[in-house]
Parts: sequence; C-alpha cells; structure tokens
Amino acid sequence: MNPTERGRLLRTYSVLEELPAPLLKKVEGTATPVHASAGQRLFSDGSPCAFYPLLIDGTIRVSKISPDGHEILLYRLNPGESCVITVVTLLGEVPYPAIGTAETELVLLAVPRSVFLEIVLESPPFRVFVFNALSQRIAHLLALVDDVAFRRVDQRLASRLLLQRQLDATTHQMLADELGTSREVVSRILETFQHAGMIRLGRKRIEILDRNALDRLHRIDGPK
Repeated sequence: MNPTERGRLLRTYSVLEELPAPLLKKVEGTATPVHASAGQRLFSDGSPCAFYPLLIDGTIRVSKISPDGHEILLYRLNPGESCVITVVTLLGEVPYPAIGTAETELVLLAVPRSVFLEIVLESPPFRVFVFNALSQRIAHLLALVDDVAFRRVDQRLASRLLLQRQLDATTHQMLADELGTSREVVSRILETFQHAGMIRLGRKRIEILDRNALDRLHRIDGPK
C-alpha cells in the first residue's frame, strides 16, 4: 500500500488510526484492493464470506431476492461504513444471507477474516465502530420489516418518492426493487398518483407536483 492509498484509507476510516501500530501495519499488509464495475455481483445469497470490506469509493447495494424473483433493498453501503451483513457472516461463520452488488464503480480493500477478527478483539475503538453500525442497521432493518408488513405499497411508494434525492433517471423497475414488489404494481400506482395530480411522469423521470398530498398519504395509519 503506497502513501496515497494509505492516506485515503485513513481519511475514509479514521477509526483505523486508533489501531495499535502493528495491527494497522497488518491491515495494510494483508488487505487486497478490489475494483468493481457498476452492476457487478460482489457476493451472493448462500456464498461463503472470507473478507471484511473497507469501502473507499462507490456504493454497494445489499438486497434480498424472493423465490419469485422480486428484489427488496436492505441497505446501501457507502464509503467509511461497516457492512453489517458481512460482520454477521464473519462472526457467525455462516454463508451470506443476502446479495451484494456494486451500484456504482467502486474501490474497496478486502481485509482477511482472521485480521478482521483480530482487530475486533484487540481494538476497543474499532469494536465500538463495528457494533454501533450493527445496532443502527438492525434498527433500520426492523423498521423495514414493519414497513413491509404493515403499510400499503402506495404508502411506501409515496414515502420513497419523498425521500428520493434525485428522481431523474429513476425507472419503475428501480422503484419496484426498492420496495420488493413488481414493476407492474409500481407503474399502476404511479399512474394513479399522476391522475390525482401528485406527480408527472416522463421518460425515466418523475416530477413531484404535490408533496403535501404524498406526505398525507404516506402518514396514513392502517393495515396493509
């Protein structure tokens, strides 16, 4: 690892600066650089896990696919974050329970399992970093379960539209994958929203016309 790569790693994962010098040197000496293109599968449901990713650049999409082929987004991993699916897999010595896909071009450092376990055991700051991320993601996943189990798809879609930072280049299939439903269901609901004057649909573009109406819809309580 050259000085530029080392500096970038420590800027992205500042917690590593708190490792004892021999441990940091071991991380630098054993981590393998991985470059992936957008859409590349990084791990699959049921596959073994041998490394802990330190994501330097790009985004990883972690999702679950149902037997009928519907995908639901569990979370996105961004640079400087800890991948909780990987943590659970490494600590439990179990296969991956989900799939990971490069959502963009990305660069990561793959730390061997043995080294990951060593720094978790020997570095309290790194251990806190890992388990804080684990607790936050579990809370997020429980909220996702609640959302899927107890809210209608139109409410969840309204919430997603309100939260989406960029709706240009957003396809119906992308929204369906986010919600774990079919493209046909999303298209039908979007057409209903458009008819109600909440949005305007274009080619790979959704324009929000009435945020208040979408907000009222997503706040409605009731059974799914």
